Amino acid sequence: MRHGGRATGADRGSATVLALAAAGALLACLLGGLAVTSAVHASHRARAGADLAALAAAGALTQGAQVGTACAKGSSIAAANGTTLRTCTAHADGSATVEVTAPLRLMLPGLPVGPAVARARAGPRL
Repeated sequence: MRHGGRATGADRGSATVLALAAAGALLACLLGGLAVTSAVHASHRARAGADLAALAAAGALTQGAQVGTACAKGSSIAAANGTTLRTCTAHADGSATVEVTAPLRLMLPGLPVGPAVARARAGPRL
């Protein structure tokens, strides 16, 4: 009950509880948004790294490099883009297929999320 513009009895401190609840909800939304943004960024980095690594490996193959040398070139390009080369396959037509991973920058405890994975193929048209 209000008496003379002042809170009395059960109303005391209720605004503090509501303000803390609102701040907690805002913080949870902010952390969720940051986690989603981190996952999207890792996905973009993985796709770009895979594309560039495949192009580097296929380019090396068309210049006469051996499979190991071509895949090493793809691996170095992937690393330069913040990704890790998982697989590299050279094909008889001079093309290369790669798979790379990109780690997430923001990991929230309790979320079982692994790195972003992307595959790409580059080389002559089939």
